[in-house]
Amino acid sequence: MRDSKTLTESLSRKLKSSSTNSPTAAGPAGSEASDAEQPITDAHIDAINQLFTELELAYHNQFHKAFPGDKTNVAKQLWLHSLLDLSPEEILRGGRRSIKESAYLPTLHTIREMSRPSLKEFGLPDVHSAYLEACRAPSPKAAYEWSHPAVYHAGRAADWYFLANNPERSAFPVFREHYQRLCQQVIDGEELTQPDTPALPQEHSTPLSLEERREKLRELRRELDL
Repeated sequence: MRDSKTLTESLSRKLKSSSTNSPTAAGPAGSEASDAEQPITDAHIDAINQLFTELELAYHNQFHKAFPGDKTNVAKQLWLHSLLDLSPEEILRGGRRSIKESAYLPTLHTIREMSRPSLKEFGLPDVHSAYLEACRAPSPKAAYEWSHPAVYHAGRAADWYFLANNPERSAFPVFREHYQRLCQQVIDGEELTQPDTPALPQEHSTPLSLEERREKLRELRRELDL
């Protein structure tokens, strides 16, 4: 395998030239500004080079079968352009999680999926565990000790009655949509409110006076004909 510095310089020259000459993504005329291509940075190039080095070490035979000879550089250019919307840290996290969790060489899609922070890092249960917790929690729901407030809020948004009276094939997709939205809010730094536990009604009683107690006693005697 060629020296990493040489690969970096080669990719940098080719890709920066491509970026300068074609500032927008390829597509039909009249594309919106939101389709503009992300700028290629040295940090992204370094991340792709590092990613491929680590993948080669972890999946030696699979790697060379997937990227034989000069195809490695072509693959690096494709992966770089495809992952530019991720930060260099996210790219490397995606690769390292793939190595840790899978025996197979990851695809671009896998790298993208693995680049996201895991729910466990934020104290969030996985989607299906959260669904089961929401379905099994006793009433009153707000008084239950939830593993995370996101589970409660997703269950309430999906509707407790709906979850309790529909099969999983119907209820789970609805719950999942709400839960994933809430999980993203947590990952983005939003703090979800705790469930509002219903307060017990307070009984206010004023002690009876001596005369009132005597009158109550007289009424009781009359009722009992004493």
